[in-house]
Amino acid sequence: MSAFELPEYAVRNRASWTKSNEEYTHEQGIRAWRQEHVTWGLWGIAESELNVLPDVAGKDVIELGCGTAYFSAWLARKGARPVGVDITPAQLETARHMQRETGIEFPLLEENAEDVPLPGDSFDLALSEYGASIWCDPYKWIPEAARLLRAGGELLFLRNSTALDALRRPGRMA
Repeated sequence: MSAFELPEYAVRNRASWTKSNEEYTHEQGIRAWRQEHVTWGLWGIAESELNVLPDVAGKDVIELGCGTAYFSAWLARKGARPVGVDITPAQLETARHMQRETGIEFPLLEENAEDVPLPGDSFDLALSEYGASIWCDPYKWIPEAARLLRAGGELLFLRNSTALDALRRPGRMA
């Protein structure tokens, strides 16, 4: 994927996530990839408390804006067949390194979550945990997620409030 194919806001976000990836330590990565239980958000609330994930065993799942793909790794350990999509090469390289280190493997695609070059009706669950849900145009990524989902599929996403994002990252898109 060429940066010239991306909207300007996506180019800015790719740069921001590239910088964030430089600050992401190996210890943080391996801890996230090896974490036994799924947790949600900044506060790490356990999935066992929230029960928002459907049973993912045997399901095809696409994570839109996967970053370092720790969430997809959790889903793979629960029996899902994840595919991670992200626009940031540095984040995906970290994910590939974690795959080699942990032995948890699944496809990783360097693509814009607003326009994924995969066939429609291919996934049972589309997921964005602070990925596409915070940096993509919702008028583009949500219809794209719907296109990728099979009939009866589910879209599940988590994001901060816009006000919190503005306070945490003044002048920057996340």
